[in-house]
Amino acid sequence: MPATKFICRDGSTIPIKQCLSHCPNAQRCMFLPTLRSVAESLNRKLDKPSVTELIAGTRETYLKKTQPYAVDPMQQLYALHGSAVHTIQEGHNEGNIITEERLADDITSGKFDLYGQIVDLSDNTLGDYKVTSSYKLMKALGYYKIDVPTGEVYKTGLKKGQPKTRKEWLTDGVRHLLDWAIQLNYYRILLEEAGFKVKDMVIQALCRDYSLRMAAERNITRPLYLIKIDKISDRWVKLYMKVKAKRLEKALKEKHLPEKCSARERWHERKCQSYCNVAEFCPYGRLVKRAMNKAA
Repeated sequence: MPATKFICRDGSTIPIKQCLSHCPNAQRCMFLPTLRSVAESLNRKLDKPSVTELIAGTRETYLKKTQPYAVDPMQQLYALHGSAVHTIQEGHNEGNIITEERLADDITSGKFDLYGQIVDLSDNTLGDYKVTSSYKLMKALGYYKIDVPTGEVYKTGLKKGQPKTRKEWLTDGVRHLLDWAIQLNYYRILLEEAGFKVKDMVIQALCRDYSLRMAAERNITRPLYLIKIDKISDRWVKLYMKVKAKRLEKALKEKHLPEKCSARERWHERKCQSYCNVAEFCPYGRLVKRAMNKAA
């Protein structure tokens, strides 16, 4: 089921329909059309789980499909921002460009953002818009810091006699973008099965906190980056998604809670702590939140 409630600024919840018809507060938290857009973005009715739903943890997707969960509309604005980027550019997709078509196979379905002549003279590039944070962008680009000796030593203090170092950014690290890579590769497979040739896959990542100091501290110096995605084995991608689809199907049919999301899917607990809308229905999620509250 889709989200059924909004979380208000005071932490209380209200049914979405009631919020849209009459706000109990003296003033709404945002414009009514914005709230309506958020509500509509949460209400997708698909015949089978989408690519993005299967990439998420199976337990998270299961709970979103079975529990009447609540969302903070403020936390949905970045997703809405991404949709707005699509809408703004819809009127400029003339020529050899196909946009936002939903394709499906016997496992799942997916709606790609762009396909065609979008970055160069090649007419077979698959593109995807992302609105993301400087932290995730730093990890996706493979940026990391190392200590480089300056040739000097500390002359006083606790470090007296020890060599001085300075931080230097390197850009050849591991690129943490597996979910993005699986998503685009599955879109590629769907396109190729429909008879379209895909030469390149590129993400256009817009950094939502680019203007903040923390972005510069993470070596993010531009508001937008193009990130090329490498091809993954069709057999591996298909097998991965088929396993995830079967796990979800089995859980929904038998009405049992799937095993907890993997550490990667949980963002090593960060998602459970602050970014999972169904954590309250998950025994592990409640445990993580309880531990976080105790630490605070």
